Order: sequence, then C-alpha cells, then structure tokens
Amino acid sequence: MSTLKLTRTLPEDATDADLRADVLHGLTTTPKTLPPKWFYDARGSELFEEITRLPEYYPTRAEREILHSRATEIAAATQARTLVELGSGSSEKTRLLLDALTGLHTYVPVDVSESALHGAGHALLAERPGLHVHALIADFTRGLTLPDAPGPRLVAFLGGTIGNLLPEERAVFLRSVRALMSPGDALLLGADLVKEESVLVRAYDDDAGVTAAFNKNVLAVLARELDADVDPDDFDHVALWDPGNEWIEMRLRARSALTVKIRELDLAVPFEEGEELRTEVSAKFRREGLGAELETAGLELTGWWTDAAERFSLSLATVG
Repeated sequence: MSTLKLTRTLPEDATDADLRADVLHGLTTTPKTLPPKWFYDARGSELFEEITRLPEYYPTRAEREILHSRATEIAAATQARTLVELGSGSSEKTRLLLDALTGLHTYVPVDVSESALHGAGHALLAERPGLHVHALIADFTRGLTLPDAPGPRLVAFLGGTIGNLLPEERAVFLRSVRALMSPGDALLLGADLVKEESVLVRAYDDDAGVTAAFNKNVLAVLARELDADVDPDDFDHVALWDPGNEWIEMRLRARSALTVKIRELDLAVPFEEGEELRTEVSAKFRREGLGAELETAGLELTGWWTDAAERFSLSLATVG
C-alpha cells in the first residue's frame, strides 16, 4: 500500500530569517549580490516554468531528452530501491526515472516548499500504487539526514542547479552529498555544458523578455516581504558570459542613481547610475572539470550522457 509522509527539518521561520540575512549581507557588500533562490515565490515559479518552454532555453528540453533515452540504462546501473531528489519541486522530470526504476520502494523528495511536496506527493501516489513517498521539508544546502529506506539509493540533483553554486559552495555541497552515501549508492547530476557564448546568452536573455521579468521578480519579493520601496522599472535585466569563470551572470542594472529603502531592515541601499546587482551565477561545465570536482569530494564519475547536440549532461557518480 502506498504511503505519504512529510518530515520538516526546516524551522517554520527559516525562510524569513534567511531572506533577511541574505539581503542585509548581499546589499551592503561590494559588488551587491542576492542568491537566486529568492526568485522563486509563486510568481517566480510560474515565470520559470514559462522560461523552460521558450525556444532559446534549451537546458530543460536537453535534460528531458537524456532522461527519455537513458533512464533505463541509469536504472540498470544503479538498481536503486530508494530515489532521493534534491530540490524536487513538482517532481515532473523525475517521473521518467520512477518509471525506469522498476524495483523502487521509496521516493524521498527534498524541497523547501511544503505545498510543492504535498502536491507532487499526492499526484505520484495516485499514479503509482505501492510507492512509498517520504518527503523532506528541508534546505539541501544545509546538510540532510535521510529517512530509513532500503538501499541502494540514487541521489538525483537535476536541472543544472549545481551551476548556481559558486565553486567553494559546490565543494561543500558535493562533500555533504558524499556523506549521505553508502557503498552501492550513486549520485545522478544534471549539469549544463560550456558552449558558444551566443547560445548561452540567448538562453538567459530571451526576445520575449520572460527572463527579464523573472530576474526582476526578486525585487517584487523584497517589496512584499521586507517592505522595500523598489520599482522594477528602475532596473534593466543584464545577462553576461564570464569566459574566465565559464559562467553566465544575471544582473540588475540601475538606470539612474537611486536609493532603495528596505523598511523591515531599517536599511537604505544606494545605487549609482549603472551599478549592478548580481542575482544569479549559472556555471557551465566540462566533463574533465566536473569529474575532478566529484573526485575531490570522494566520488568517482562512472557514467556520462549528453543530449544529441551535446548541450547538457547527466553524470553518474559512485563512492570512490
């Protein structure tokens, strides 16, 4: 009989406290920065879903192509009885893995959104009688304690989200994932690949302006949650390729000199004309570099798949 269980490891007030800390730190340093996780309120999540359907934004289609063609191979290589998905959201792409993992006993979605976990969990149980779902309301960047479930386990981190972490953050994250794993477990990692600058920039600066609206949505979050008197029209969306770091940066550029008052923090943030606020880093990878990062974390790259155009990768890593 299928079951749904939710376990909260994230304090009820953690999101508010984190937002305040990130804004206070990020907007009082030089250059100014905010973490990309604050894009994703209800409106931001809708905008991102729209982005994934844009012709310029290839990563979602490319990853789904790989899963369609390789899920059975991944399942055979892992023989997983428990699937753990970090940042699971709606668990939409995961259904391809769930279909392929014929011996699966338990699915452990991990997300900060209780409503997303509830919705996805009930939908999956309706589709898959006999599946056990143990959802974790948690921030996977803070370390996790996984529920008891049969092994081997497959930990999935899809969507290229690994690229939103800076190199030192990736090192900490990968070590934390390694600490969760036992012999026989595996990590399935989705990563966007280095390619032509024009292709990359278009993916983050579409003609329809959806990504611009998504980027500016972080300002709406500040206005609503922290009573900030900020007007999105005072900023331009900017997407740039940094060839030295091999990552895309999304920024918001002030159109004129202004001061943003954040009343809940009793904070006044001055911007000079043309000054930029970095809102996202999205690193792109090469097989050799990603393999080296996994090896440093104590993991061995044992599987590598790309879409036909070699734009995106899924890699499998096991305990080294």
